[in-house]
Amino acid sequence: MLRFLILSGYFELMMYLQVSGKLDQYINVHYRYLAILSMILSALLALVQLYVWVKSDSAKRDHDEHHQDEHHHEEHDHGLSTPWQRGIAYVLLALPIIVGTLFPTVSLDTTIVEAKGFNFPVSKESVGDPEMQTQYLKPDTSIYFNKSDYLDQMNQLKAKYGDKEKITITDENYLEIMELIYNYPSEFIGKKISYEGFVYQTPNGEQEDSFLFRFGIIHCVADSGVFGLLTHMPDRISIKNDEWYKVEGTIQSDYYEPFKREIPSVEVSKATKVAAPKNQYVYRSF
Repeated sequence: MLRFLILSGYFELMMYLQVSGKLDQYINVHYRYLAILSMILSALLALVQLYVWVKSDSAKRDHDEHHQDEHHHEEHDHGLSTPWQRGIAYVLLALPIIVGTLFPTVSLDTTIVEAKGFNFPVSKESVGDPEMQTQYLKPDTSIYFNKSDYLDQMNQLKAKYGDKEKITITDENYLEIMELIYNYPSEFIGKKISYEGFVYQTPNGEQEDSFLFRFGIIHCVADSGVFGLLTHMPDRISIKNDEWYKVEGTIQSDYYEPFKREIPSVEVSKATKVAAPKNQYVYRSF
């Protein structure tokens, strides 16, 4: 019975995330088919467990108490011989459902950046997981490829965007273009660029530096990060954290004192305040 309830809970949770659109905050949308597959498998396995439970319940009515005990022992032991062992196993299996149901999802904003700070190229903190690294500014997919395959991928992207005088960044190509700009900044200096994101201002000595960011997911939330460029807004524009802007400008390079290095930036010629998109995340396509 418990196995049926847990498996049906997985099905219902995945269905809820699909229908509500909240699945996009957990995994790359390009992997949605995996979530659909897991939902289907959960439903099938739940039906199997329902059949086993009904059959077992029917068998109990047809046998005496001695045979019932033997049947129960043979069918449900599986190495978990005591109630507390089975209890722990069921709790662990149900944990994702509990977390997904009781813990709300929230849209990320500048408070997340302020809480963690940001470093370049990759933060060394791991949010409690030694295998999890939060990325900042530059999306880095090199950790998922060997060196030659990664260079081949970058060369393909350079061929795709390298000859364009104006680069229009959309939700679909946001992360791949940002990775190109940070990997090969000299090849993009002087090119026109347009993109949108939310404002994040950070102190730098006596002045405040402004970044235009998007939160992005490479594979899943474990390798998510905040990605974007340092921007030099026109003096006539007054900006605030979390405001969304669409900017047009020219890519240049600036020495950024907190990082002790040159980073790409945008000299903004036109900035238009826009509404935050319904889905504030961007995703890496492969």
